[in-house]
Amino acid sequence: MSGAYGKCFDPTGARYGVPAYPWRLAPDGLATRRQLRAKGLRPGGQPIAAQVMRVNRRAGGMRVAYLYRVDLAKPVRPMTSRKWGALALAMLARRTCPNCRLDVGYCIPRRYGICGLCLAAEEQRTAA
Repeated sequence: MSGAYGKCFDPTGARYGVPAYPWRLAPDGLATRRQLRAKGLRPGGQPIAAQVMRVNRRAGGMRVAYLYRVDLAKPVRPMTSRKWGALALAMLARRTCPNCRLDVGYCIPRRYGICGLCLAAEEQRTAA
């Protein structure tokens, strides 16, 4: 058993408080939030059943994904018309440039905070 595998394998939960498995080796019947969502389910308030772990060599720590029981998961709540409307307004706000007040058709990068045309104009002003 490799050192990385040994750090991640704790099916009893003695070391981490919840059962831990190496990446991609979790038992059947458990799924992450994304896997549940792909099946049209949500955790529904249930506690974390287990976790999958992976050694992160760059940061020197562990990457963790929490697992939930599929049999206790509930169906996803459907979107209401009000939620769709709120989502549309939020996306419109992300696409609207605060300088020129135009809907540019893409989400404005948070790094610059303005659209490409305003950014190019600003760069022209500072270069001259």
